[in-house]
Amino acid sequence: MPQVNARFSVLSEDFAADPYRHFSRLREQDAIHYESAIDSYFVSRHRDVTRVLTDHETFTTEMLQVRAEPVMRGPVLAQMTGAEHTAKRKIVVRGFTGRALEEQIRAIHANAAELVAPFLSRGRIDLVNDFGRPLAIDVTLDVLGLDKKDHRRIADWLGGVAEFVTGIDLSPEQRRRCLDRAERLEAYLAPVIGERRRRPGDDLISKLCTAEFDGIAMSDREVTALVINVLVAAVEPADKTLALLFKHLIDHPEQLGQVRRNPALLPAAIAETLRYTPPVQLIPRQTERDVVLGGSTVPAGATVFCMIGAANRDPAAFASPDAFDIHRSDLGTARSFTAAAQHLAFGTGLHQCVGAAFARAEIETVAGMLLSLLDNIRHTPGVRYRETGLYTRGPASLCIDFTPARTAPAPL
Repeated sequence: MPQVNARFSVLSEDFAADPYRHFSRLREQDAIHYESAIDSYFVSRHRDVTRVLTDHETFTTEMLQVRAEPVMRGPVLAQMTGAEHTAKRKIVVRGFTGRALEEQIRAIHANAAELVAPFLSRGRIDLVNDFGRPLAIDVTLDVLGLDKKDHRRIADWLGGVAEFVTGIDLSPEQRRRCLDRAERLEAYLAPVIGERRRRPGDDLISKLCTAEFDGIAMSDREVTALVINVLVAAVEPADKTLALLFKHLIDHPEQLGQVRRNPALLPAAIAETLRYTPPVQLIPRQTERDVVLGGSTVPAGATVFCMIGAANRDPAAFASPDAFDIHRSDLGTARSFTAAAQHLAFGTGLHQCVGAAFARAEIETVAGMLLSLLDNIRHTPGVRYRETGLYTRGPASLCIDFTPARTAPAPL
């Protein structure tokens, strides 16, 4: 049994204010931290997190039946194994690669240009609330072929789904509210799925509706679950990553200058942002049997949370891990968006994020556009910076001032 530290809790306000302040002590003194209030274990070392995410027989995704399936309205990719997982993952991946990705990049550019245009003359923008969050939703709606006039409703319903999935200790009232929003999203998608079955297009929902597994088309429930799965996975981290990228570059002006002078460095800056401040901080698993992990015995049936932020700051995996450095030699930009990534922001193993290539294209396209439009970027004076979230984490807002370099984005 891991040593229980009654004085420290990852559920405390102190931890929520700045988790990174506590990661070193966790890795060194409490690597398998037990939270009695939620009967769960928190794993912080890079090697232990990697083991949990790659030993699929010992650490399963069984808990997602309770943590995700009720609001996804069916099983998600991470719950699947074997031939079913391989086949359905390929269907989703094809929706984010090749010709589909080229079309999406054009749509990303168009959406970003439209959103940023009204702010260029003002010289001030909140990169989270004015730009990043609405952009992430609009881009994902384009991929799925959903109507952007429904943006507000879908964003509200999606907020409930995300709250349920990422909530560590929800009250019964919060659970009911989240489930209500998930049911409304399912009801909205039902006629869309019916229409795409009759008249499929080039969007991802059409691809899911027309795809077959073992010669059998997926049911409406399966398609619904995968659509909501894509919505949450594509929207939740995107606005956080973009805002965190700009925060770190503003805080490191010499590196910002280098990226401006050499845009080829932008992917490295994105990769280092994902390592340094991963938007997804926790990935849950469940033990299939009693297991010794990090020198402690974790019982069968236990929930284990992989602490991605702590693992990505482990000095056993990265030199000077608490420094933001786009030139670090132990990251490897080329592999940072693949299954061979050294950082764990996309997870690793069988259930690594299917949208890694899309995430890179989205953030690279948008950040490149913003850097070409905004000169002399700096934090807005007098605005306090604050990050929120235990499961997923990012800036509550990122208000920046700038000098417009151009009044409109250049065509793609």
